[in-house]
Amino acid sequence: MLLARVEGNIVATRKHPSLNGWRLVVCQPISGDGQPEGSPQVAIDAHGAGMHQQVVISSDGLSARKAVGDDRSPVRWLVTAVVDEQEPGKRI
Repeated sequence: MLLARVEGNIVATRKHPSLNGWRLVVCQPISGDGQPEGSPQVAIDAHGAGMHQQVVISSDGLSARKAVGDDRSPVRWLVTAVVDEQEPGKRI
């Protein structure tokens, strides 16, 4: 799992059928102090994360494929949580 920031949405006129109805977002992995780390990843998002919100993303492809309901789906990354607080009582 990685801490990331939502940097954009993906609009695709054609995509794998298992991704129909799923929102695709570009997530930039970040460090604890908000600095970019590594390459951006495309993830499915069922939580409705907003632009520039911090999220937790997972690269567990098995869980992502179960979420979309297709064992042959090419999906790998998924948003598992939207981060509201950096630590208890300290909002982002």
